[in-house]
Amino acid sequence: MKLGIVGLPNVGKSTLFNAITNAGAESANYPFCTIDPNVGMVAVPDYRLQPLTDLYHAKKTTPAVVEFVDIAGLVRGASKGEGLGNKFLSHIREVDAIVHVVRCFDNDNIVHVDGSVDPARDIETINLELILSDMEHIDRRLERVRKSAKADKKLLVDVDILEKLKAHLEEGKTARTFPGLADDEDVQRVMAESDLLTAKKVIYAANMDEGGFTGDQTENARLAAVQKIADEEGAMVLPICAKLEEDITSLEPEEKEMFLSDLGLTESGLDRLIRVCYDLLGLMSYLTAGEQEVRAWTITKGTKAPQAAGKIHTDFERGFIRAEVVSYDDLMACGSLAAAREKGLVRSEGKEYVMQDGDVVLFRFNV
Repeated sequence: MKLGIVGLPNVGKSTLFNAITNAGAESANYPFCTIDPNVGMVAVPDYRLQPLTDLYHAKKTTPAVVEFVDIAGLVRGASKGEGLGNKFLSHIREVDAIVHVVRCFDNDNIVHVDGSVDPARDIETINLELILSDMEHIDRRLERVRKSAKADKKLLVDVDILEKLKAHLEEGKTARTFPGLADDEDVQRVMAESDLLTAKKVIYAANMDEGGFTGDQTENARLAAVQKIADEEGAMVLPICAKLEEDITSLEPEEKEMFLSDLGLTESGLDRLIRVCYDLLGLMSYLTAGEQEVRAWTITKGTKAPQAAGKIHTDFERGFIRAEVVSYDDLMACGSLAAAREKGLVRSEGKEYVMQDGDVVLFRFNV
């Protein structure tokens, strides 16, 4: 999973990136401090890995990972090349989802590019640039599809959808709010083929100061403004304090737990961010376990066993025979795979089996 951290300059993108990846990206009080994207790999927290490692006495434990990309700050006119616009937009096109950091804090020492803090305006600024970029993208695609439709009338469906999509964007609306996206297969196909920036799933990370974050968030007008926009376009909101997250990174695990507890939190911002991303993208993890390695694998909910096996190696999918499956909870309750097998809790599943979160799997294959 590859997530792009975006936002206007000086909203806390690089501070948040540093906090969640410990990658040490430069973070300073001037625009375009981040020019080339910084990349950090982060392990997905999974409470099941250590107990499985202990159970199997595994030599190695490998969690699923998330790749975070800290992308240069965007400004008005980016779709026309202002600032580092074109470079910025090309980097966004490569990610699976967008973490849009929105400034919801006051600080006279940190300059806002527009001179004041206004989350709704800031979101509109970035969305507009992405929409303008998508409109150019759609224009080029429409021209190609119209030409092809002269020889292949089936493509007239695509032309109609693209024309409606262009009109939708011209109204200042994002592609992810386009009608029919949830249930129309043709719309879904055209959207997938169009690779639009505003079709990507978004998490709005409302970056607050410590007082706003730990206080009564229901009374925070700036957070409410972000939530209103997110509700309108089916996005998610994650209240976060990037500076607080940065402070947490230097603590030992026990100190970190006590610090979070004092704030009334049970998990860090990173853990919450990854969990929200998994929910937003419809992801889950299954597990493989043995003496050599215990490992978590990320798949989309609804994935069938052969395709899940293909995440390990294409040969596993190509030569799939069956999957021997036991739920994590059943396995741990029994204390061993042999005990779970004796109780009939290890199932033999075929090609139509839909994987479940927490399945511990051994794939049988032949190529």
